Amino acid sequence: MDVIKLAKENEDLCIEMRRELHKIPELELELPKTVKYVKSKLDEFGIKYTEMINGNALVANIYGDSEGKCLAIRADIDALPIQEETGLPFASTHKGKMHACGHDSHTAIALTAAKILNENRDKLKGVVKFIFQPGEEVPGGAKPMIEEGCLENPKVEHIIGMHGGWLSDIPHGKIGFKDNELMASMDIFSIKVKGKGGHGANPQNAIDPIIISAEILMGLQKIISREIAPVDSGLVSVCKIEGGYTQNIIPNEVNMLGTARALDEDIRDKIEKRISEIAEGIAKTYGASAETFYERFYPVLKNDPEFNSFVKENTRKIFPDDIFELEKPTMGGEDMAFYLKEVPGTFLFLSNLKEAADGEKYSNHNPKFDLDESLFYKGVSIFLKTAFEFLS
Repeated sequence: MDVIKLAKENEDLCIEMRRELHKIPELELELPKTVKYVKSKLDEFGIKYTEMINGNALVANIYGDSEGKCLAIRADIDALPIQEETGLPFASTHKGKMHACGHDSHTAIALTAAKILNENRDKLKGVVKFIFQPGEEVPGGAKPMIEEGCLENPKVEHIIGMHGGWLSDIPHGKIGFKDNELMASMDIFSIKVKGKGGHGANPQNAIDPIIISAEILMGLQKIISREIAPVDSGLVSVCKIEGGYTQNIIPNEVNMLGTARALDEDIRDKIEKRISEIAEGIAKTYGASAETFYERFYPVLKNDPEFNSFVKENTRKIFPDDIFELEKPTMGGEDMAFYLKEVPGTFLFLSNLKEAADGEKYSNHNPKFDLDESLFYKGVSIFLKTAFEFLS
């Protein structure tokens, strides 16, 4: 089975679908236009599907001519709250929303693979289950889909997913693989520092939450530099601080918002505990108080070494010069991790950033982010090769 030939024969369709999806980005768990488009293509291809998450997610099963195992292929379908600045003729038509993380391509690649596999059902022994999932960016769509049974009936035995874009050490056009930990856990925390407002010229009569917040900010960084072993990985980033009114008023409170990441669950536990202790302790020292809220989103994403090797070696057969072995994980987070906690599988990277008009490559989550569409066929080919070999 020449999967590259099959992928190239459907390349124009894949690119067309990506562009149509790129025009209609939607956020979180409310994706009516996106789901309507995906359903229209599945209907066109003659593939049956079921809806989940109040009609904002889809599961499509392709049954081979004989019974066998079940492989799941997952594609995230949501976008980001970013105003697009690419200038593309197929740019977002939704103000303040953009496919700036490649999920439009993930969906188009999965749809293309589904079409081809459905046309070649006689060569499959088992089932390929396509999971079209909302909410990867936030608040997370994998967990509710699992709770609604997306990995059951038929029961998924292995799962594969892919992410495009990236601006890292993966050379352009290469496919990144890694055993075990690939991506970090992703949590969100907020801290409300409550002081006592007053006149900026009389700080002695106030309890300044801005100064206290600055000290908390520095204290949080010591969790990483002094409380976690240098050979381990953890991250605490405060990315938003709000407080104050004008140049001569000390406010009553300051609000901080940030993210915490780890590659080990014990370190994750420690970071959560210490954020609260440090914030409350420093605030109390200066006569203020701090309220900390910590919410766990995505666990550590761990690839199954055996299945990762299976996918990698089959990819090597079709793209012998394009395998890239990642030595280190990324601190980015992905709710693909929830599926990988339930069933063995793998998540891989396709390095396919495209240069913008100014000659620069802009990474995921940038308003000028764009993808090299000429490499989409590689993603389709990998899904096809994995399915045909796994269900042979």
